[in-house]
Amino acid sequence: MKILVVEDEAKVAHALADGFRAEHYDVAIATTGEDAFFRLHTETFDLVVLDLMLPGRSGIEILRSLRTRGVSTPVLVLSARDAVEDRVLGLDSGADDYVLKPFAFPELLARVRALLRRGRTDELLRLRVGNLEMDRVTRRVTRGDSVVALTAREFDLLEYLLRNQGRIVSREMLAHDVWKEPARATPLDNVIDVHMGRLRKKIDPDPEARLIHTVRGVGFVVRETPP
Repeated sequence: MKILVVEDEAKVAHALADGFRAEHYDVAIATTGEDAFFRLHTETFDLVVLDLMLPGRSGIEILRSLRTRGVSTPVLVLSARDAVEDRVLGLDSGADDYVLKPFAFPELLARVRALLRRGRTDELLRLRVGNLEMDRVTRRVTRGDSVVALTAREFDLLEYLLRNQGRIVSREMLAHDVWKEPARATPLDNVIDVHMGRLRKKIDPDPEARLIHTVRGVGFVVRETPP
């Protein structure tokens, strides 16, 4: 799940990002209204945490532009503006929730989880192929009637494969999008192959019902039948 934190106070922005990453969310930060506006027009996010008082475009302008374009991404406004009229303006402009600063992070996290459950369709929250199912909110993976225990890295790797179901994923794509290390001096191929091997042992214990397939010389693909 990818969250955009729009906050011009660097200390607050990085504290939020660190907290969300500790819960295994993918986080991007925008520190100006212009940066946030650009990213929301060129990237896809599962949720936006939005400050209202920003340099450049205001949070209200950004919010209204999203809703005018028909973008339904959940938006949680995080603001020091505590007047009733400010909260009404934020909610009427399209915010899904409004949290006042200072805030307790556990409560903010609970509100984020609630918006992610409510704000997206079941199809996007749950990824499936064959009898393998992933719940992206609870981070629970099952194969048939069995729960599959995955590490954080294995979960992210499987999620990426499932989101690209039926498409071949190269090691370069995994290094860039899962490991977030596109500019390493040496390739991550060996590291990726080790994690892929461990993931396969958990996901595909029966070789006759394999879901993760290797495309020799190219990469990997998740599908019910061999490529």
